[in-house]
Amino acid sequence: MIQEEATQGMKNMNEVKLEEIIDSGINSFRDLRVWQKGIELVKEIYKITRYFPKEEQDGLASQMRKAVVSIPSSIAEGFKRKDKKLYKQFLGIALGYLAKLETQIAIATELRYIEEHRGISEIIDYICKMKGCEAFVY
Repeated sequence: MIQEEATQGMKNMNEVKLEEIIDSGINSFRDLRVWQKGIELVKEIYKITRYFPKEEQDGLASQMRKAVVSIPSSIAEGFKRKDKKLYKQFLGIALGYLAKLETQIAIATELRYIEEHRGISEIIDYICKMKGCEAFVY
């Protein structure tokens, strides 16, 4: 019961943040810090996948690039819809791509194509927090 109340309280708090973002007068998705962090993540993933083995350039490297590009793209598309419900839906889609990317990073790490990358982890955590992951999706 207490956990349900706490969860509901977080949902309400994060939903207010979402409304503040949409109603804040921000005219461009480019002004959203979460979109900017998404672009940083794109650049980092492109840098590290450049050094994947040749046979992985059309495999895992390509999949990681597609997933990471879809994160800020989904945030931008949702923002441009100018509809709170659709924006939340697109944030959920961005979260799906983020989870996909995290899985692919884990695979690349297991295959020793990359080492643990603290900067990437920090950006992923930031994006997740900025979107209020649980509140926007569940």
